[in-house]
Amino acid sequence: MKKTRTIIASALACSALGLLALAGCASGPDAAPSGASSAAAGGQPAVELQVFAANSLSKAMDEAQELYASQNPGVAFADTQYKGSGELNEMLAAGSYADLLVTASKGTMDDAVERGYVDEATRTDLFTNELVFVSKEGSALQDVTLDDLKGGAYSLCVGDDSVPAGTYAAQALSTVGLYEPPAAEAGKTGAAITGKGGAYTGITPILQTSVGNVCKQAENGDVDLAIVYSSDVFRFGGVKNVGIIPDDAHKPIAYPGAVCAGSENAQAAADFMEWCLTDPDAQKIWQKWGFELSE
Repeated sequence: MKKTRTIIASALACSALGLLALAGCASGPDAAPSGASSAAAGGQPAVELQVFAANSLSKAMDEAQELYASQNPGVAFADTQYKGSGELNEMLAAGSYADLLVTASKGTMDDAVERGYVDEATRTDLFTNELVFVSKEGSALQDVTLDDLKGGAYSLCVGDDSVPAGTYAAQALSTVGLYEPPAAEAGKTGAAITGKGGAYTGITPILQTSVGNVCKQAENGDVDLAIVYSSDVFRFGGVKNVGIIPDDAHKPIAYPGAVCAGSENAQAAADFMEWCLTDPDAQKIWQKWGFELSE
């Protein structure tokens, strides 16, 4: 494990240094240096990192950034943008600036790589998560399974197919015949489908555009059940975990991170990402909020 992270760290550093060299050539000799080790004149941080991160990371990432800035006075964080992973890519497509992108699915990071939004050499899986059923606090429901949804016994809320948690939910529901993939994926279920472009069958879930809205439906009692990440139980409160969906019913839930291709602070962004993976105090933060580090 340590050897793997050393290799990742070296790749991140080399790629980030390459980006910095290019930036230096473009900016000329008077350009301000980018990095985490020094503060600008007057005690101001030398680097301000702009992070784009998946909604589900908000509480954990805020706490991690606060700790990192306290340990590294030369670094500060701009107002981190927490959005659905697809929306983050749309923001980059529209020209929004970011130093680091962390999405809630490999597919959305694949899109970012394909479109040139990030430096592929810096890409690494940071965290993992579980998909769970939640109900409002005080609910008598427990040990809910996918089969329990057959016949429409429970009302349900999930994310739509712009939300990674929604695509994972669709994949899982397909394994019990409650979601039919599009024709191009006919005959496939679970991790073999994208969870996009199909139709629910036998149930009519309420669809929402973020896991926060999905959780709110369950918290308010508007639905019996919602499908979200296990970390959302810690993040939002007001709901309780009433069943874990098997990992093999959907694609692995991973949070890839990568330095953005246009970053002016590539080395500092790479350093922060490596710290997230390796620092013992950072690891405690992720675990506190329901995440596990990717192996």
